[in-house]
Amino acid sequence: MTDRPDEPDAEEPIDAELVDPDVTGREAYNVISDTVTGVNVRVSDNVFQAIAILVCLALGAGIGAAAFQERVPAALVGGFIGLVVGLFGSGIWLMCYRAIRHLRGRHD
Repeated sequence: MTDRPDEPDAEEPIDAELVDPDVTGREAYNVISDTVTGVNVRVSDNVFQAIAILVCLALGAGIGAAAFQERVPAALVGGFIGLVVGLFGSGIWLMCYRAIRHLRGRHD
């Protein structure tokens, strides 16, 4: 028994009702990393985000170069803006997508 009454005993058994035998370790990690904190290790999510960032970066650089007379500085600024938009946009999309999947009980 611990000195603090609010801490459970280290040897206290886990209630069998709380453990879902159908959830794998990977699914449990995905739930925690998606809902609390952690690194997303899904290859599909990371590839999607990389492609989205590269597309937005290229669009931003192209628009910046086309819109201003000084092409190189405008392309650099536009590319940076595209990178930031792609990063946040794809991250927000993935956050919403994963939240909906978790609400439906799909923790792939």
